Amino acid sequence: MAKTKTKTFQTETKQLLKLMIHSLYSNKEIFIRELVSNASDAIDKLRFKSVEDKSISKYTKDLKIDVKILKDENKIVISDNGIGMTEDEVVANIGTIARSGTASFLNNITGDKKKDSNLIGQFGVGFYSVFMVADKVEVISKSVFEDSDKAILWESSGEEKYKLKEVTKETNGTDIIIYLNDENKEFAEEGRVKFLLEKYSQYINFPLNLITSENDSKRINDADALWLKPKRSIKEEEYKDFYKFITYDQEDPLLWVHNKVEGKNEYTNLLYIPSKPPFDLWNRESPRGVKLYIQRVFIMDDASNFLPLYLRFVRGIIDTSDLPLNVSREILQEHQLVDSIKKAATKRMLDSLKDLKTNSFDKYKEFWNEYGLVLKEGPAEDHENKETIASLMLFASTFSNNNSVNQGLDDYVGRMKSDQDKIYFCVADTYEAAVNSPHIEGLKSKGIEVILLTDRIDEWLMAGLMEYHGKELVNAAKEDIEKEDTSKKVSEADQDIIKKIKKHLNEKVSDVVISSRLTDSASCIVLPKHEPGAQLRKILEASGQSLGSSNPIFEINIKHKLVKKLKDMKGKQFNAYVDFLYDYAVIAEGGSPQDPSRYLRQLDKYLS
Repeated sequence: MAKTKTKTFQTETKQLLKLMIHSLYSNKEIFIRELVSNASDAIDKLRFKSVEDKSISKYTKDLKIDVKILKDENKIVISDNGIGMTEDEVVANIGTIARSGTASFLNNITGDKKKDSNLIGQFGVGFYSVFMVADKVEVISKSVFEDSDKAILWESSGEEKYKLKEVTKETNGTDIIIYLNDENKEFAEEGRVKFLLEKYSQYINFPLNLITSENDSKRINDADALWLKPKRSIKEEEYKDFYKFITYDQEDPLLWVHNKVEGKNEYTNLLYIPSKPPFDLWNRESPRGVKLYIQRVFIMDDASNFLPLYLRFVRGIIDTSDLPLNVSREILQEHQLVDSIKKAATKRMLDSLKDLKTNSFDKYKEFWNEYGLVLKEGPAEDHENKETIASLMLFASTFSNNNSVNQGLDDYVGRMKSDQDKIYFCVADTYEAAVNSPHIEGLKSKGIEVILLTDRIDEWLMAGLMEYHGKELVNAAKEDIEKEDTSKKVSEADQDIIKKIKKHLNEKVSDVVISSRLTDSASCIVLPKHEPGAQLRKILEASGQSLGSSNPIFEINIKHKLVKKLKDMKGKQFNAYVDFLYDYAVIAEGGSPQDPSRYLRQLDKYLS
């Protein structure tokens, strides 16, 4: 009978075991992912070695991974018929954490071989995750280079020591026998294990079989990793079907982006924009739909680090070989590759939208109608791509003479007058209020186009943009718009009227001026250049900022018949009429007078 050897884990290994069991993984279920990935690596190593060593090529037939459930015994057995390990390799790869079987193997292959490798894991680190659920683990392994049926048994309870013993095994490869502890009996349930294998290992390159206690066998991984295929070999219907498979959406996607990046950092992404937005689109904290895979192994849903928040409607897959299999969300936040992928994926998605806008405008309008409001969050969040995002936006404008949202900033700039250096916009609650706003009367009379904005986010958007292609974005409801020096044209009588209005409205306004923008309206209220408008004020106050009271400027059209009536008024009558003109201006910009009943009484009086 073979003698049992007892050995002590290296200090580093003991420390890692404690860390692994108690804190490194927040989700116990990933032990299955790790062990299946190691099994896949063992088979892939055999496949590679057999190319150089024909003596072991006979072992490359019927390669597979079996996961057997022994519910009554509270055990799981994960088996592969891969390359196997000798006693020295078992000690090196499992007893010593400083080495990884996969890492060591990869160091010994270069060039095209390394590039073509499907190796996944880091045998050693991930293996120890099994002790989160197990009282004891046995590893029985037979190397393909062993001529006899000699194999090695490794046994540990995840504490100070492990045991080694020579045993017999008919077939090459490795069996991992997991003795589940009482707290984790759920992992001996067929349904539970099947779900986890489908979740994490659906795209493993080799057959993955689930074997029940009754010895029924069912293959789990019957899906292809479409994203790893060459684009030229994939049909449009395959892209659509795969989208439906990973999202459970019944509708075809609006568009998709598929690219593979090679070089220093290698990764593949296959990203989709759904035809219809998800129900939780407006919840910025809700999970997002990009899945992270590492060498075909599922790592996490909601891989939010790889795309900005304003693209949270994007669904799909990112697969890389340059992140560790045991990556956590915390590690993702700090990993340089993540930032690189995020920049590239964001640019690729924005470029695809630009192409859609250029080549299929009707289809792009479908996108904009569904996702435009979310995309408007972009300029404030993504300074690097600010102008690109701005170029994708659609607005209504005075150019169209209707409420169609079909004009872009490039369209506006292309129509600008030769002496015009500003892009003008007007913010209101409705299209009708915007197009008929007194603030833009002067601009329209001069043939200057005005962008008409009605979404709650629009003022915040424009404040973030500030300019486009060197052209300043100017709010038509602010001071200094096409300002003219009117002081020399104003009579003493009119100047006196201005003084009296200012005195009466002293607490309501910061200034009273003769308007250069009004052509049809009697009066309007404008804001100082750097003071937020009504939309932006609401957003800022909702976020908890205290802005204090507004400090508007009251502008009057001295040529208007209603304003001319002030010349014949004095005292209380004058003041009452000024209040009427002020309320008139408040209503014109979409507000409500402080005393609507008084305004209506005045209106009746002045119209009669």
